[in-house]
Amino acid sequence: MPQKAVAVPRPPNARASSITVRGRSGDLVRLGSVAAGYAVVQLLIAVPGTGLGWDETVYVSQVSHASPAAFFSAPRARGITYLVAPVAAITSSVRVLRVYLAVLAAAGLLLSLWVWRRLLPTPVPALAGGLFAGLWMTVFYGPQAMPNLWVAFGALFTVGCFLRAARYPADRLALAGVASGVAFAALMRPGDAVWLVIPLLCAALAVPPWRRAALAAALVVGLVAGGAEWAVEAHLRYGGVLPRLRMASEIQGGLGWNPAFADQMRSLGGRTLCRPCDVPWPRPVTALWWFALPPLAAGGLFAAYRSGRVKQVAVPTVVALFLALPYLLMIGYAAPRFLLPAYALLALPVALCLARLIAACRNRPLALGALCAALVAHLALQCTIAGGAAARSRADRAAFTAVAGELRRLGVRPPCILSGAEAVRAAFATGCAARQVYGGHDGSITARGLISLARTRPTAVLVTGSLPPPPWAHDWLPHPLPSLPGQPRYRAYLAPSSRQEPPGGP
Repeated sequence: MPQKAVAVPRPPNARASSITVRGRSGDLVRLGSVAAGYAVVQLLIAVPGTGLGWDETVYVSQVSHASPAAFFSAPRARGITYLVAPVAAITSSVRVLRVYLAVLAAAGLLLSLWVWRRLLPTPVPALAGGLFAGLWMTVFYGPQAMPNLWVAFGALFTVGCFLRAARYPADRLALAGVASGVAFAALMRPGDAVWLVIPLLCAALAVPPWRRAALAAALVVGLVAGGAEWAVEAHLRYGGVLPRLRMASEIQGGLGWNPAFADQMRSLGGRTLCRPCDVPWPRPVTALWWFALPPLAAGGLFAAYRSGRVKQVAVPTVVALFLALPYLLMIGYAAPRFLLPAYALLALPVALCLARLIAACRNRPLALGALCAALVAHLALQCTIAGGAAARSRADRAAFTAVAGELRRLGVRPPCILSGAEAVRAAFATGCAARQVYGGHDGSITARGLISLARTRPTAVLVTGSLPPPPWAHDWLPHPLPSLPGQPRYRAYLAPSSRQEPPGGP
């Protein structure tokens, strides 16, 4: 007899599980596409042929075999050095380092956006990621050994985990994410981590449903854990945290009331450092998006209020303002990378506003076309600026390669010492140690100590323009070097013990 078919009951949550899996897959496609696009743009624009900047050289030299470690000044933290160590410790190839950081930055963007899936509709963080990744400074600094972009990823990740932990008290993974995100940001830049924690801690104490000891503790524990290395080094090298903070303030020109809005706007044209910023501003159009940022963020807040998601948007907006505060009001110079953490968080309300505008314009082809054209023009301009910054980096690399070749031809080879103008990058390219005489913020040796070392190893003082050599090197022999971009008459004054006939005759 034919057996009667027995129906196998499906678990009651099977359909929900299937929907969840499909939802996660769709989220991964959307957010992963943004991250992949970011990686491709970096590899095309910011990676090929670019060289290490001055700050990058300091960070990388701490773990590189290419040259002795450069002087590590008070404001710096070693987080970015730890990040590049796996590559820099085994190869001196800048290209390999750039590719490694570009891929890692794309992964960091994906992870920091992923935590927002349960807080906002996935198209919103996807659009926010595209807007943030489309900024020229995000493209340019993605493959660079600089900490600011990583603070931005840490801040975006931390705020997302904070809101999830506040909304879902049973989500222990989100609570761990809060502590680890703050610790990561503190490892990169302890000062930025403090400004990140202040508004979140106030929110955890002020909003009644969020008043949980575990949430506040996660913020404090993360800050202490991430800043511990910096604090220990402060006691070992600077006599304590407060002396290190005072020295860091002096190096940065003194912290105080120093509004830098105009300087930041000027730097948006592609200047990586504007100090001082009394330079021409040939392309004011590069700052148009900066003026659009406040009304778009306000529109995003209003849209969040209308949709019942005001906390998910208000918190990152307030944290962004706190992160921008010291760089807009307390430091008397500008660098676009300083505001990357604020831009990463403000991208969320801006993306929500734009998403609502796009939805409102679906039946208005002209309005929709104008909005899309404006976004495309903005992204094209950002890519152009990033390309210009990368071209200047390539020119710098070619110049320092030529300088290193000439110094070696003159007999300045490891173990050797360079001091003076642009000694850090020239020394790294040549394989020498960079030692600056006390008097500047990175002074690491006395004049007498440098003269003593010059008796036993090749030593040169580098001078640019019409500046004379320091008095203690007035009798050292001058040699012309290939000029650096924007710095003509670059030359080296060789110590007596370094003088020898170049190969091939006098």
